[in-house]
Amino acid sequence: MEITLNDETPKKSLNFIEQIVEEDLKNGVNSGRIQTRFPPEPNGYLHIGHAKAICMDFGIARNYGGTCNLRFDDTNPTKEDVEYVDSIQEDIQWLGYQWKNIYYASDYFQQLWDLAVTFIKNGLAYVDEQTAEEIARQKGTPTVAGTESPFRNRPIDESLDLFQKMTNGEIADGAMVLRAKIDMASSNMHFRDPFMYRIITTHPHHRTGWKWKVYPMYDFAHGQSDYFEGVTHSLCTLEFEVHRPLYDWFIDQIPNPSGGTGAGYRPKQREFNRLNLTYTVMSKRKMLQLVQEGLVSGWDDPRMPTICGLRRRGYTPDAIHNFIDKIGYTKYDGLNDIGLLEFAARETLNKTARRVNAVINPVKLIITNYPENTTENVVSENNPEDESAGSRELVFSRELYIEKDDFMEDAPKKFFRMTPGQEVRLKSAYIIRCTGCKKDENGEISEIYAEYDPQTRSGMPESNRKVKGTLHWVSAENSLPAEIRLYDRLFAVENPSADERDFRDLLNPNSLKVISNARLELSLRNAKPLDHFQFQRIGYFTVDKDSSADNLIFNRTVSLKDSWAKEQGK
Repeated sequence: MEITLNDETPKKSLNFIEQIVEEDLKNGVNSGRIQTRFPPEPNGYLHIGHAKAICMDFGIARNYGGTCNLRFDDTNPTKEDVEYVDSIQEDIQWLGYQWKNIYYASDYFQQLWDLAVTFIKNGLAYVDEQTAEEIARQKGTPTVAGTESPFRNRPIDESLDLFQKMTNGEIADGAMVLRAKIDMASSNMHFRDPFMYRIITTHPHHRTGWKWKVYPMYDFAHGQSDYFEGVTHSLCTLEFEVHRPLYDWFIDQIPNPSGGTGAGYRPKQREFNRLNLTYTVMSKRKMLQLVQEGLVSGWDDPRMPTICGLRRRGYTPDAIHNFIDKIGYTKYDGLNDIGLLEFAARETLNKTARRVNAVINPVKLIITNYPENTTENVVSENNPEDESAGSRELVFSRELYIEKDDFMEDAPKKFFRMTPGQEVRLKSAYIIRCTGCKKDENGEISEIYAEYDPQTRSGMPESNRKVKGTLHWVSAENSLPAEIRLYDRLFAVENPSADERDFRDLLNPNSLKVISNARLELSLRNAKPLDHFQFQRIGYFTVDKDSSADNLIFNRTVSLKDSWAKEQGK
């Protein structure tokens, strides 16, 4: 949707988060300062859902003259690793963003611990010695009040002493927790004395090593870290909306310079919808299972919804931005069609990808009246969508390769490709007429024969002769062998997360098809990983990271058309 101003310049309408920011700026909230943060937990690789959050967090800061920091929410050492820290930074920069500063929740471990001690001293927190199961049973339900812990009113000094012992590593994992003392009868379940700290003594932290034996919970650490950093707009996804009152309550308890409580400035948490995508899973836990069980080749498997997987498959930052712009930001969750992501890729790559000839299922075509031991160069445009892309030369010869599917010996009336007696155009070259074919002992077509009209070379007057079919081709001798990986959707069902079956049983058995005998035009000899091309009449492809001069490997990003929807409709 666009709105038009008086000067008739179209202006993109604001999403609801942008409206909130503009209203805050108008009212001078937080002195008109804009500061956001992107706060991933370094326990896995980022996926396209994170890309949506990245575009929001960094985009708001960029569009309103603010700053956006990268903060790693590293409060659970059992799941976090520096490998993920590095990959997250790479993905953000690849998407085109740069943080102002890098912070870690672990930067604030001492401040958070000091604040927790203040909570205990103020009667707002206590050490609970019950098991997790006992505490869970006492939580109640949304319509039934919870039961207070027998340790809820223990003396402040006792809780202080026990919290210190927890910190010293004198207490076993799981034996005690620090809980906030709020309201066990609250209608908001998150207010029923939530955990603030738990003990982890069995695993070192990726930054602080063995220094700490207690670690803050997300709800306590997140809002306080926002406050410590000066975040004005804490933007997150909708599942955190029910956490917002607790986020605000914790900030309300922060001692301020005047001696009272309540922050002098306030970070504002606001929520937008998650990006859920058909035919895939967004759960880090499930993606980790796919990787660990060898069901995919790794986090960057081109079938994965990870940013590194999409990059390896050939999606560009512009394609991902294009997709996110199309789906927008709302206050309700939904399921986005992966076809829209593929459409965004086609729309973007169509403008930028160089057109090349590649035959992925080759059969030999012999032009019987073309001179033997002769070649000539023909000119082909690189991209009709971009005049500045120029052109290149292709080698034409007596023996060529075309796609097997482009020939049919006994063709129906509307088959406009190659069949005996019918003329077709070889793109950028000549019009030819098929004269027959040769079969092997299994009845498979091994060679196709045709004659060319030398007066119909592209650009010559007779080349305008009306011919319904145009085929791509490569020279048999002057072409390159290559491996082609045809990727499709990872799952065979639209919404695997909603299916009651084991998600691993829902994998699409045809999500990868490897073709080892493809032939490519010579211009692709020096193609580098992540270079993008349109294989004419086939789809968009990129060079895989494992490709080399001696072993060219190309990944299909998307087909030219949405063939999946057509297949599903059969």
